[in-house]
Amino acid sequence: MMGDKKGDCHVIEESDVDVQIRQSRDQSQANNNKAKWSNGQCVLAMPSCSLLNPSFDLSLCRAKLERDGFQIPFTDMEAPLKTALDVPSVRRYVVFNSALFHFIMAPVLYAVLWCAIFSTLHLYIPVSDYWVLCLSVSLVSVLLTAAIIFILHISNKEITMNLDVRLIQVNEKIVKHKLLVAVADWVQNCTGNLELYFVYWDMTRCLRALTETLEERSFDTQNKMKRKMSHLVLVTEVTAVEPADDGTDDEQRPLLRNEGAGCSSSSSQQEDAEVPISYSLIPDASLPAQDKAYQLLMTYSAAYVKLLVSKKLSEPSHYSQRSQRNHCTTAPSCLCQYIKNKILR
Repeated sequence: MMGDKKGDCHVIEESDVDVQIRQSRDQSQANNNKAKWSNGQCVLAMPSCSLLNPSFDLSLCRAKLERDGFQIPFTDMEAPLKTALDVPSVRRYVVFNSALFHFIMAPVLYAVLWCAIFSTLHLYIPVSDYWVLCLSVSLVSVLLTAAIIFILHISNKEITMNLDVRLIQVNEKIVKHKLLVAVADWVQNCTGNLELYFVYWDMTRCLRALTETLEERSFDTQNKMKRKMSHLVLVTEVTAVEPADDGTDDEQRPLLRNEGAGCSSSSSQQEDAEVPISYSLIPDASLPAQDKAYQLLMTYSAAYVKLLVSKKLSEPSHYSQRSQRNHCTTAPSCLCQYIKNKILR
C-alpha cells in the first residue's frame, strides 16, 4: 500500500513537472514569435463581414493572434473592441464615411446636378442646339461635383472623433502586448475594403523620445497643443444626481404630493436625466512630461496606424528629421515623429 501511494505521488509529481515544462515551452515559443516582429509590421488584417453592416470576427482575431504568439486576455482586446465598434451609430458612421460610399456618391451626385441644371436652364433659356446645352450642363455638373467632393475630402480630419478616438481605450490596453489597432478602408478595383488592423509596436523608444522633446520644448508645447488639438473634444452624457432633501422641515415641503405613482415617476425621471459633459483630449499642463507624451501617443495611435497601413504617411521635409530617431523601418516616420510634425512643430 505504501508503495502504491508513493507511486501515485510520483506520478502526480511527474504530471506537474510536465505541465510546467509545457507552459515554459509555450511561453518561450511565444517570446520567439514576438521577437521576429518589428515596429510597423502588420500582424493581422481582419476584413469586415459586411460592408453595409460593418462587424469583425473578434474570436477569429484572437485565435490568429494566439497562433502568432500574442496571448491577449478577453478584457484587453475583445471587450473594449466590442464597446468601441459594436454600436449602431458607429456602424452607420463607418458606412456613410467609407471610401466606397464616396466612390458611389460621386456619379449619383453628378446625375442629380445634371438633371437639376438641365431642367432649370431648359425652362428659362431657349436653346436651338441641344448639344450645346448638354455640353454646358455637363461641364458645370462636373465642376460642381468635383468641388463638393473636394470640400468633403478636405473636411475629413486625419483623426476622427467617432472612430479613431473611440479606439484610444482599446490601444491603451492592447499596447501592453506590443500591438496597436485601427480601422482602415479604401477602394481597389471598384471594390470596397474595410479591415481591422493589428500592427506590432513597441512604445518604449517613442515614449522616451517624445518625453525628451516635451522636456526640451516645455515653454511653448502647451500653446501648440491647444492650437492644434482644440477640435478634439469628447462629449459624453452622465446621469445627473440631485441631492436628497434630508433634514427639511415639514412646513417647507409641498402640501400636495402624490405618494404613489407621482413619487416613482419623479424618481425615475431624476435617474434618467442625463447632462452632457465635454472632455478635452489636450494633456493637462500640470502633468509630467512622460504622462503628456503617453497621452499624445495614445490619442494619435489609431490615426497613425490607419495612415500607416494605407500608405498615406507623408515623409519628413528635412533629411535630418527623416533619418533621426525613426523607430519604424516600414514607414517614412514613426509615431513620435508623426506627433512632432503635426502637433509640436
